[in-house]
Amino acid sequence: MRKTDFSGQTCPVARSLGEVGDWWSLLIVRDALNGVSRFSDFQRSLGCARNILSTRLAKLVEAGVMTTGPASDGSPYHEYRLTEKGKALRIVLVALRQWGEAHLFDDREERLQLVDVRDGEPVAPLELRAHDGRVLSVDDVGIQSAAGAVRLAGDEAPAAS
Repeated sequence: MRKTDFSGQTCPVARSLGEVGDWWSLLIVRDALNGVSRFSDFQRSLGCARNILSTRLAKLVEAGVMTTGPASDGSPYHEYRLTEKGKALRIVLVALRQWGEAHLFDDREERLQLVDVRDGEPVAPLELRAHDGRVLSVDDVGIQSAAGAVRLAGDEAPAAS
């Protein structure tokens, strides 16, 4: 299957998915945020084929999400490290995680919990907020074009977007 190039899209969601939208890439970033840095450790954690992992890691490095460097312990291995661009994906993964917790697990199912490292308390749900701090519902959000036209976020997008 050939991948569609979204780099020219005016939609930031499409461009973002074009860069890091496949599940392996997001799982690699998740693991890197949790301290994984070596190829073998990514492979052990993810259980994916070497060629897939190698391709995804190379793509993340090319996109500036990760960088490579010598192992911090002085061994002959290389490590993958998140750049600031890669670290900024934490909020995306937290949002995806919280959506999954709310919609894909039943209350009795065990799952890992995201906590504040300072005090061990659960992280609060993410919220959309207006420029003045008001909490926004999905129905309170619209999309504005450069020409100033506003449409509700749930409205059908034009075919060219």
